[in-house]
Amino acid sequence: MPGKNATATRTTAAAEGDVTVLLIGMRINHFWAVHHWLPVLLAMPRMLRELAKDPERGLLNHVLLTASPRTYYVVQYWESKEKLYRYAHASDMFHHRAWAIINGKEREGKVRGHVGLWHEAYVVPEGSYESIYADMPAFGLAAAHGQVPVERRGRRARDRFAHRTRESAPMRSHKRLVTGGEGPDGA
Repeated sequence: MPGKNATATRTTAAAEGDVTVLLIGMRINHFWAVHHWLPVLLAMPRMLRELAKDPERGLLNHVLLTASPRTYYVVQYWESKEKLYRYAHASDMFHHRAWAIINGKEREGKVRGHVGLWHEAYVVPEGSYESIYADMPAFGLAAAHGQVPVERRGRRARDRFAHRTRESAPMRSHKRLVTGGEGPDGA
């Protein structure tokens, strides 16, 4: 019997089109320097709460993870890279203030390597991602975009990679630009 909210079946993420993923985290370089790394550790949950209050900002879902007793990170799924950038640069959001503090300490020479910060952002084109969840509640990409029975996208990974939405089906607009022919809408 599956656990709470788990499904006794195989599912896949219902994502369509490109997927925007941000990995962001920190590494505690010196455990004894609590006053340096604790504010950084506490900043991310504050940003996530702020984003949860305003879904229009574009964060679809996140997963908090740890890589070691020193390294903590978040996998974030966004509606688009544009919304991710907009949030990162929004002067009215906590992220902007947090980076202003970090940049100010760096300019003043007060950064001493007690805590490391990192992020990686990816825009993954449709056809370059696939997923499967066996006896799992919605998690990761499926929690961000919803989940569907695996049969809808294919039982094999290669079939799920090959799945395309109708809008991105075989290069209609590309054909029109290259050949000069009209598209299905008469344009």
